[in-house]
Amino acid sequence: MNTIIITGREVEKILTPALANKTVEAAFAAYGLGLADMPAKSYLYFDKGDLRSMPAYIHGQDFHIAGIKSVTVHPQNKLYNLPTVMAVIILIDPENGLPLAIMDGTCLTAVRTGAAGAVAAKYLSREDSKTAGFVGCGVQARAQLSCLLEIRRLEKVKIWQFSQDVQCSVNFKEWVETTYHLETIVSSDIFEVTTETDILVTTTPSRNPLVTRVTPGTHINAIGADAAGKQEIDPGIVRKAKIVIDDWSQASHSGEINVPLMKRQISQEDIHADLGRIAAKKAEGRTSADEITLFDATGLAIQDVSCAYIVYKTLKDIGTLKEIELF
Repeated sequence: MNTIIITGREVEKILTPALANKTVEAAFAAYGLGLADMPAKSYLYFDKGDLRSMPAYIHGQDFHIAGIKSVTVHPQNKLYNLPTVMAVIILIDPENGLPLAIMDGTCLTAVRTGAAGAVAAKYLSREDSKTAGFVGCGVQARAQLSCLLEIRRLEKVKIWQFSQDVQCSVNFKEWVETTYHLETIVSSDIFEVTTETDILVTTTPSRNPLVTRVTPGTHINAIGADAAGKQEIDPGIVRKAKIVIDDWSQASHSGEINVPLMKRQISQEDIHADLGRIAAKKAEGRTSADEITLFDATGLAIQDVSCAYIVYKTLKDIGTLKEIELF
């Protein structure tokens, strides 16, 4: 019995935003129904980055698969001409422990994170949302927008121009206009981006709140905080918002809520629900047009394993496989 090797290019061809959204929503529903086992991700810290280990076993919602992702985050990797985030996923057969596939998880990580934001927006943003604001304009901002456009008819994109990386916002604007032909503005005034915006997406590694003002009715996808001490949203906004998390053990340690919790600005009782319970129809999403909603995304192994499984099954059906004999 052989193991399949799957490259990033193969993943990118198969895992479209629409397919990723559908797959990730099913994985969250399985988790909300108690049909997935997932220890919290573990961290190893280096001087210039970290390594994260993320295992999961999904046994419901048409999944029967296990796996583990090894992912590194090194913010200074431009110096080495390498991605900030790099990942490898090992897909495991629960019946016998055989590694079914070893695949590049870098592209998959970006798309599955965008899909989690889209699933959250499906349940938490207003259905008539037209404007999206972006604080952070790198690879993940693109994935978030691509997946969001599968569930909301956006007409306008607003991008905050960070003074220390002007080119990033210029590149993002050009990509949005070329790829999706949407009205796109860039502003160095962060309030122009965060207010009068239906869906606000934050994807920075900030350790100090950047978003200090939003308009009632805004949905926030807080994506950037994925390690202890990171924080993008002012705690005053967090306190007012209907807070939805992906997983308590991870969000309380390393998500957007980790700093407000540590400082006792909020408590566990302030959390409305986790996204899995909402996807499983066990908890409500948005209930009024004016409420501020916030999704705290730390990234779950169920997203990686479910998407990897779909890619594996598709390639297996097509028959384009590169195999190696490990054992």
